[in-house]
Amino acid sequence: MDGAIALLNFGEPSEPTREEVVPYLARIFRNNADLEEADTEAEERERARELAERRAPGLIEEYEEIGGSPLNEQAAGQADRLREELAARGYDVETYLGMQFTEPFVSDAADNARADGAEHLIGLPIYPLCGPSTTVDALDDLQGAVEGADWDPEFDAITGWHRHPTYTRMRAEAIADYVDAHGLDLADPDTALVFSAHGTPRHYLNEGSRYDTYVKEFTSTVASMLGVDDYELGYQNHENRDIPWTEPDVESVIEDVDADRVVVDPVSFMHEQSETLSELDDELREEAEERGLAFHRVPIPHDDDRFAEVLADLVEPFLADFDPAYYQFRQCECRDEPGTMCLNAPSR
Repeated sequence: MDGAIALLNFGEPSEPTREEVVPYLARIFRNNADLEEADTEAEERERARELAERRAPGLIEEYEEIGGSPLNEQAAGQADRLREELAARGYDVETYLGMQFTEPFVSDAADNARADGAEHLIGLPIYPLCGPSTTVDALDDLQGAVEGADWDPEFDAITGWHRHPTYTRMRAEAIADYVDAHGLDLADPDTALVFSAHGTPRHYLNEGSRYDTYVKEFTSTVASMLGVDDYELGYQNHENRDIPWTEPDVESVIEDVDADRVVVDPVSFMHEQSETLSELDDELREEAEERGLAFHRVPIPHDDDRFAEVLADLVEPFLADFDPAYYQFRQCECRDEPGTMCLNAPSR
């Protein structure tokens, strides 16, 4: 085996039941416990459970309305296609799924790779836009699982990769294809292109995260590829805690947009999930239509064949053992750990 690749994702419950949803939410809130002050771990756990119990009924209803989350199934498909693409390039690899907050967990990916005798492990978060509670935490969890198992494989970690040219082109063409298929024209002043990004607490930005910078540069580049000068950007914020989040929120953007119709592209996701199928397709659509706006949402190109090629390009330097700098990788600054590389770090 040339290597084992752990594709790291957020995860969503497979069934919309309280037994699955409450523990899932509690893990998320516990993971972000540093957003509030607590004196003890017991207080952190109690607060996480309290927030989970409060949020669970609404999220369960969302999952029921969308027929369950397809995230895990789509992630498995991406892992299979990556393995096939790498096999076509001559690499003998195995891919493993690791979810931050649902089974199979990140630790399961490490355990399974170890059980298969892997001597080289590559962590690849499937988060296009690098963030501290997603990309960085997922890789920290993977490295922690390796170290906790008293296992010493060669370990490489990949963080931000939204600047991959094929990925950027793929996302721009997904919008263009949707617009063409629905008879829309982004040059029409009555049609507004709205990028919707997953929000993040301002705390992380104040601590040095460049997530908002990545969002802005990515959306600007995609808009340029589409020939669009004027577009809108809003954030999907989850205000379960009384703390500042990224601005503006996408609901405010829809409230203020000067157009007859909106084309919404969810730039932070590479799977359909509750944030796209419920928050956008149901909740944001309702707000738009209440304003008299025609609402259009670009599907996530999760099964585009080019995405497997993108992921294969990202891991290839580490499998073939050539200098990652040849593919424009640099030492990551968001996760400043040896062996963590990205396409986002400033040139020195």
